[in-house]
Order: sequence, then C-alpha cells, then structure tokens
Amino acid sequence: MSKTCTNDGCDCTPNTAIKCEVTSCKHHCQSEHYCGLTNIQVGTHEQNPTMDQCTDCQSFQKG
Repeated sequence: MSKTCTNDGCDCTPNTAIKCEVTSCKHHCQSEHYCGLTNIQVGTHEQNPTMDQCTDCQSFQKG
C-alpha cells in the first residue's frame, strides 16, 4: 500500500515518474531526486513559451 504523504512530517514516498532536483520544495523526497506527489501541475509564466525555462512546476510549495 502506497503512502500519500510527502516529506512534511512523514517519510516521503518517491514517485519515480516525477524526477525533481528542487530540494526546497516540501514535496521533494530528500533522500532521492523524486517528487512525493502522485501528479503535478506544469504551467508557464510566459504568454508564448519558447524555452524550457519558461515553464514552472505549479505544484511547488516552499518546504
């Protein structure tokens, strides 16, 4: 059975489908480079994005 919690008070269950290097996010599994969420929302801060730098993980929460 999979846990639904992230690393904000319990062990993180890494989602190996979502790689992540952002260690300051509360959903980041600190022992591995994966997100603990079951899915994420990806968006943009540009009106017409043309580069990967124009996209953002909108599921980010400061940890």
